Amino acid sequence: MPTASWGVPGGAQSHGTAEPGARCRVWPSPGTVPPLSHPPRAPRCQQPPKMAEAHQAVAFQFTVTPEGLDFHLSREAVKQLYLAGISSWKKRFVRAKNSFLTGVYPASPSSWMVVVMATAGSFYCQVDPSMGLIARIRCFLPESQLLSYESRTVVSAVLFSTGVWLSAVLLFRQTMRLLLSYHGWMFEPHGKMSRSTKIWVALMKVLSGRKPLLYSFQTSLPKLPVPPVEATIRRYLESVRPLMDDEKYSKMEALAKEFKEKTAPRLQKYLILKSWWTTNYVSDWWEQYIYLRGRSPLMVNSNYYAMDFLYVTPSHIQAARAGNVVHAILLYRRKLDRGEIPPMMALGIVPMCSYQSERMFNTTRIPGKETDTLLHLLDSKHLAVYHKGRFYKVWLYYGGQLLKPRDLELQFQRILDDPSPPQPGEERLAALTAGDRVPWAEARARFFSQGKNKVSLDAIERAAFFLTLDEEAHGYSADREDCMDTYAKSLLHGQCYDRWFDKSFTLVVYKNGKLGANAEHSWADAPIIGHLWEFMLATDKFQLGYTEGGHCVGDPDTRLAPPQRLQWDIPQECQATIESSYRVAKALADDVDFCCFQFSDFGKGLIKKCRTSPDAFIQISLQLAHFRDKGCFCLTYEASMTRLFREGRTETVRSCTSESTAFVRSMGDARQSRAERQRLFKLAAEKHQHMYRMAMTGAGIDRHLFCLYVVSRYLGVQSPFLAQVLSEPWRLSTSQTPQQQLKMFDLDKYPDHVSTGGGFGPVADDGYGVSYIIAGENLITFHISSKYSSPETDSKRFGRNIRQAMLDVAELFDVPAKKAGK
Repeated sequence: MPTASWGVPGGAQSHGTAEPGARCRVWPSPGTVPPLSHPPRAPRCQQPPKMAEAHQAVAFQFTVTPEGLDFHLSREAVKQLYLAGISSWKKRFVRAKNSFLTGVYPASPSSWMVVVMATAGSFYCQVDPSMGLIARIRCFLPESQLLSYESRTVVSAVLFSTGVWLSAVLLFRQTMRLLLSYHGWMFEPHGKMSRSTKIWVALMKVLSGRKPLLYSFQTSLPKLPVPPVEATIRRYLESVRPLMDDEKYSKMEALAKEFKEKTAPRLQKYLILKSWWTTNYVSDWWEQYIYLRGRSPLMVNSNYYAMDFLYVTPSHIQAARAGNVVHAILLYRRKLDRGEIPPMMALGIVPMCSYQSERMFNTTRIPGKETDTLLHLLDSKHLAVYHKGRFYKVWLYYGGQLLKPRDLELQFQRILDDPSPPQPGEERLAALTAGDRVPWAEARARFFSQGKNKVSLDAIERAAFFLTLDEEAHGYSADREDCMDTYAKSLLHGQCYDRWFDKSFTLVVYKNGKLGANAEHSWADAPIIGHLWEFMLATDKFQLGYTEGGHCVGDPDTRLAPPQRLQWDIPQECQATIESSYRVAKALADDVDFCCFQFSDFGKGLIKKCRTSPDAFIQISLQLAHFRDKGCFCLTYEASMTRLFREGRTETVRSCTSESTAFVRSMGDARQSRAERQRLFKLAAEKHQHMYRMAMTGAGIDRHLFCLYVVSRYLGVQSPFLAQVLSEPWRLSTSQTPQQQLKMFDLDKYPDHVSTGGGFGPVADDGYGVSYIIAGENLITFHISSKYSSPETDSKRFGRNIRQAMLDVAELFDVPAKKAGK
């Protein structure tokens, strides 16, 4: 399995776990964009602006005449500047207001008024609720003509009331944090609720009754706990037992015992200390060492993708679809800035951490020689667009107002109609973001640190996000068997130079109106993009809509200046670096073997008849499919979220268990009865669900071991146990794509509007990456990746094994399947 290095003080290199969609095989070892320097050559786009419109681009001009300076002021330009300024101050005011409201949640300004009025009413009734504190506060207020005795009493009462109110806020927050630390509800049988859980639910409803903003619960969320070392080691040994023979397992037990007794206590103390003074003891190290210090390409190895509706394409006009979806995405950004998006809630009352949403927009990963960094801006008013090897800058606001979909369609159509060719070196420029990180960092410092190259690169890196108007056509087609495979590969890597892989996400709109996205992984995990994606698809189809001809609704504003073509001066040396990065990326992309297929024989509705969760059913089926595919079991990764804790990201569920392997073996043993197989399956499903719940509640294995390893490298401590643990490859890496997080439309009413989900590249050279989405009651879509270069893997073969495994498991419980699937 190929490696990439991360630097932590002092140590040797080793291998480790990987996040689905992230190529992390090695554990850590010891504004406003300035104008172009010169105006673009005209005309850059068809439909050039009128002369009057061109003059409006400048607020004022002056010339020197014999009589003195001659000023020419554009009223329209000044008006636009004024409106833009008003819009900017409105955003600042909204942010300040939301910061206050989230800071005092679950209280509100009206509750403060109630406390003040109650205190005033008590004084009117000659009752002192402060027990003399108001009089004491009044003594410290200065005497003056402006502050009479009565006025100082009123001010003192207000100060006392505010103190009482703030104390109540802190008490409520602390109470909520304690309540949110309770996770007993997660381990109770389905449909049953204990008395303690019922009391807990009632208290949660009382404390979170007011409608929350996106970040209202952030400071009330508990911290991720550090598990006891003994428990982590016990669970680890249990997870690897089915993968090792007796001799190997005995050696691992000995290493674990030595580590637990000699090395672990010291490392654990440092880790507990870190958990006290940081918000989350895992997330900062995870982001830094698993993502940002990776020196291998982001494309395929780390970035992941998301797909469009499976069966529906709202408009086949490329510019129109781009106009609607970009406007919908910007509406989401506005809601995000205003905190109007409610936080995700489990059971409708348990909030999940929202901090990952902060860097969704205006964010770019900046390459460095040793480590990358994330550039995040509070706001960005333009979009970076790529089409046919050319880069453009498109302003998203006019007069302080967001451009309407029809205006955006006009701008994108101008780009599509532009006949100008790419500048030398421009077409494959983005291949720098697809190759190794060090050459990109060196080229960026050498060739893009000044002049027009810096201005143009800033326009891309400081954009809200990146848009590719792709010349290909993709999507589901009943006439093409490999249509979804090529669609997936296009979104995962494209041509290796037509996506900006460093941006938080690249929106891809194809020539036939189909779309997708490629997302960078370091800033957040897939459910965050999934939330945006569901909002965008639903808004595009059910709120914005299209005319009968497929265009965006409304009339375009032809006064808009056309998109600005970015200018480059790329020397031969830089072009050679671009070609070198392209060759690296192309070799990586050509090696990806992808299979994306729809399993429609049955869905979650019928799976529930097996009396288990759909996720457990699929994970056990994957174990059966993998055993049939390779004839062995392997270490299996399933991503689980830890967003019940503040700044939580993910944890690993080790899906290959002793219970699941026992069931898989029973399926190949003719001597086993059907009843015995059912019993073994139920044991495996219960074990999987228990492990998933443990991971969600902070009692996972891998993040704890990862952090212990990081501490050991900082302290210069060698641990054979940790070195062995973190060198084990994940040959089966899996993840479930969330579905219907927002419920903006009824999927039962619109069954054709199912999402296809998304996927990621293979994590191990000789392994599989599997992503799946349980869409509706009767459809499951699988995304399977592997490498052509591995003689052990074949994505289509594994897909056939998955389909058959699902059918065989369902047959045990008399789950009906379509005859076509048999």
